Amino acid sequence: MNKLYVGNLSPSVTVEDLKELFGEKKLPVADQVLLKSGYAFVDFPDQNSAIKVIETLSGNVELHGKVIEIDYSVPRKLRSRKIQIRNIPPDLQWEVLDGLLAQYGTVENVEQVNTDTETAVVNVTYATKEEAKEAIEKLTGHQFEDYSFKVSYIVDMDAAPPDQAPRTRRGGRSSRESGSQPGPSGDYGSPRTRQHDFPLRMLAPSQFVGAIIGKEGLTIKEITNQTQSKVDIHRKENAGAAEKPITIHSTPEGCSAACRMILDIMQKEANETKTTEDIPLKILAHNSLVGRLIGKEGRNLKKIEEDTGTKITISSLHDLTIHNLERIVTVKGTLDDCCKAQVEILKKLIEASENDIAAMNQQANLIPGLNLNALGIFSSGLPMLPPAAGHRGAVPHMAPAGYNPFLSHSSHLSGLYGGPPASAMTHQHSTPEQEVVYLFIPTQAVGALIGKKGQHIKQLAHFAGASIKIAPAEHPDSRMDGERMVTITGNAEAQFKAQGRIFGKLKEENFFSAKEEVKLETHIKVPSTAAGRVIGKGGKTVNELQNLTSAEVIVPRDQTPDENDEVFVKISGHFFASQTAQRKIREIIQQVKQQEQKHQQGTAVSPHHAK
Repeated sequence: MNKLYVGNLSPSVTVEDLKELFGEKKLPVADQVLLKSGYAFVDFPDQNSAIKVIETLSGNVELHGKVIEIDYSVPRKLRSRKIQIRNIPPDLQWEVLDGLLAQYGTVENVEQVNTDTETAVVNVTYATKEEAKEAIEKLTGHQFEDYSFKVSYIVDMDAAPPDQAPRTRRGGRSSRESGSQPGPSGDYGSPRTRQHDFPLRMLAPSQFVGAIIGKEGLTIKEITNQTQSKVDIHRKENAGAAEKPITIHSTPEGCSAACRMILDIMQKEANETKTTEDIPLKILAHNSLVGRLIGKEGRNLKKIEEDTGTKITISSLHDLTIHNLERIVTVKGTLDDCCKAQVEILKKLIEASENDIAAMNQQANLIPGLNLNALGIFSSGLPMLPPAAGHRGAVPHMAPAGYNPFLSHSSHLSGLYGGPPASAMTHQHSTPEQEVVYLFIPTQAVGALIGKKGQHIKQLAHFAGASIKIAPAEHPDSRMDGERMVTITGNAEAQFKAQGRIFGKLKEENFFSAKEEVKLETHIKVPSTAAGRVIGKGGKTVNELQNLTSAEVIVPRDQTPDENDEVFVKISGHFFASQTAQRKIREIIQQVKQQEQKHQQGTAVSPHHAK
């Protein structure tokens, strides 16, 4: 990883010339220099040193009349899925970078490399070598603000032949490379997988931001170096606001260490300026995680308070807006006690987030091609990636706050299933077919779903692009056993998003326990002529549906078709199970309709053929 290729050398250049050049530029002294005619290979002790040499010398320095070029020396067979991007603006937010990287393929892993350079460096692993190749081609020289990206292949040991990989790992340098610096995309030591990287977000009074950054950024650089973290201070957000958000990306231990240093700086600054006696710790947490942080009857929060000797309060649900779905967790106590509480709070938030991620990973395959990230149903800490706007690389600004589950882009809708839903297959050039679903929710959850002055249900309807109506308590379809009927009208994508957010809302508001899955009953109408097909011969089809989806599917017997000659199918189960069952049943309905249309067309033309 730390072997560099030095090219465009004059034939007169010697090993001593190269070492002298490194010394003049105050660069690390190379372990080994192998000089050839016109080029050289140079080994460095660590990744940080290698990056510093590339950034300082490549394309910037002449040696014996020729401008030298420097890059990683990566054998062709080890150039695969892993790349390094340098010269990234230091204030570029993770969310924006994630969106940019995702334009070229599936990103499996992103790690920040802690360096002495002013700009940021990341190692990126794509799912395929073709995606990595395209990313290198498109991102090399990509202009962002006043910075031009520099991109290189880095060693991908996973691409090494089986007999070579162990030998390489046993090399004498591995022990040195597995030190404090993370290796290339996780080859040495534990990788910090971007998917599971849960940032710590906190608020700092605006008057202390300057002290946290320090003169010429020295204080913030010291924090990042000491804690092996990336710290983003969002100074430009909410101009004039009394507090500014800070996002810390690192391991949980790194986040906690950086948080302690920031609190310490703020407390010292407050003492010197006599602003206030104690600075409370304010942590930002996505609303959908807060319920599990609080715990049933507030038990989790009470335990943290008792164990750490702190007082913890959480901002009201009424403070949430369509643009901000984070709640403020305020911790008061001594600095040491606040830091202890922060560790426990972050632990609970990560646990809730990982449970959401696990649910996504386990269930995503039920609906092929489904882009869960674009839906905003889960608050896994994964940012919602912005779509390409105009030319490649033009990415709209994304707020660093916990992503907004009501935010939607048209490009997300087109790729929701990877293709049109089965129910819209025959109408690809017209408006997608509208579907009506009847969802039954606990009566006590109605207020939370509606929201203050109807704000939440309006936002949800706008987000999903669906009509959402809750039956009044006296409605005949409102259950005696404490359930109310919600009628959702919209196309397949709208149904998925609206139902998904309703399931999520019930979980967020603790209508189901932390370990309990949200399971609801859903009714959909099918033509009476299709009911038999849903059941199948001897119940075969409905049994297969239940086995495939894990949902309970019932077609009640002895139903009288309504005025539209339709009957109900009842579906019970968790969100993904219910959705998959709905899609499968819609496919059956579509097949029946197509067969009926063909039959009618055949009947219409038969007299013509008989003549």
